Amino acid sequence: MKNRTTLSFVFLTVLTLVSCTRAPEPGSQAVAEPPAAKPTTGAAPRSPGGPDPCAIVLAPHRGEGRTDQEIARLQEELGRAPDSGPLLERLGWLFVRKARESFDPGFYRLAEQCALCLDSRRPDSLEAMLLRGHVLQNLHRFKEAEPLARALVARRGLAFDHGLLGDVLMEQGRLREAAEAYQKMMDLKPDPHAYARAAHLRWLKGDLPGALEAMQMAAAAASPHDPESAAWSHARLAFYQFQSGATTEVEQACAAALEFQKDYPPALLLRGRLRLAADDAGDAVEPLQRAAQLNPLPEYQWTLAEALREADRAVEAQAVEARLRQSGAADDARTAAVFFATRGEAVEAALRLTEEELRVRSDVFTHDARAWALAAAGRFTEAQPHIDQALAEGTADARLFFHATVIAAQTGQREQARRWFDRATDLMHLLLPSEREQLLRAATVLEDDAEVTAASR
Repeated sequence: MKNRTTLSFVFLTVLTLVSCTRAPEPGSQAVAEPPAAKPTTGAAPRSPGGPDPCAIVLAPHRGEGRTDQEIARLQEELGRAPDSGPLLERLGWLFVRKARESFDPGFYRLAEQCALCLDSRRPDSLEAMLLRGHVLQNLHRFKEAEPLARALVARRGLAFDHGLLGDVLMEQGRLREAAEAYQKMMDLKPDPHAYARAAHLRWLKGDLPGALEAMQMAAAAASPHDPESAAWSHARLAFYQFQSGATTEVEQACAAALEFQKDYPPALLLRGRLRLAADDAGDAVEPLQRAAQLNPLPEYQWTLAEALREADRAVEAQAVEARLRQSGAADDARTAAVFFATRGEAVEAALRLTEEELRVRSDVFTHDARAWALAAAGRFTEAQPHIDQALAEGTADARLFFHATVIAAQTGQREQARRWFDRATDLMHLLLPSEREQLLRAATVLEDDAEVTAASR
């Protein structure tokens, strides 16, 4: 009860969170429906003459992994019992698991087809709502997911339902409502999923020791029966440990993640970043190459390119950056925009991408990306309110402090710029080499200004 009370206090008093966790896989939950009238917020109807979702989900699946084999087996069972709702639901959550394991969003879309099929056979199905809502949240379609989450909370109110509602509200910047939903999730079921959200909540408020405590609880409670989630928990713990400078613990947590899931990209990424921070770019390249091969998102490609450049492998770095420029905006618009702004290239694209992102999510890091894109365009006055919003919750993030340093310096706020510079240097190991260089150049400008001011007195 002590841990539960502590985490409850966190949710009640801290009203901001950027969702970095995933909703749990509930499997087949038989829940009696209440007698209240049902809202009309089920799965989206299929257009007349459009593809049949029930046929799509039975398209033969191939693969050698355990999840692949389970998907194929369930497809065979569904072929024999096409009206089985529980089998459809289980298949949908297996596609979700496959999406998380493979980092291929196409499997989320197959999971959505399972939800559509289930809803066509059992209209207004709560199981279909949860599955589709979770898929929409992962595909960043937050406004579509919200009515499903609200219907679930109103009609049955499981921990899963409150977690989904919290996730979609948080991504839309509706912090107080999201915190209340997460609190209810914790009250109903204090499990690794709730602990992980509490950890991230504390981290966003600048409470790194509290984040470590809660994430250690999440990692300790992770089940080997869900190896991807267990690997995720240990990789996230490693991130907090990386920030704290606990090098040995980072290696241990990454090793634990890789034991649960071989070649787990987030753990490989952290292992590479740890070595890059230690100025060991040569050893950083191998894990980063493997991580980017398995999960070619912009953050992975950007980090790999930096390591390659530091290892004097500029030609290879250019090839990686070319791939990032080609597909980054489609894969992760926000990070691609930050990359463009940091490099001072494709600034108009960065502005467009961040403007579009703000229409669907208004969290700390989206405001930071928007501020940095505006700064790259020389629009520092417009950047200021966005960086202020990014910093408002007390998040201790090196990239935020780096961006804040530059923007404050360019808007004439010298004292603030020095304060943010001091915060950024405390976390210098979290920055990529090119970001460190830019931060130090900003410090040189501040020093020159200080000398000019002193000489004029």
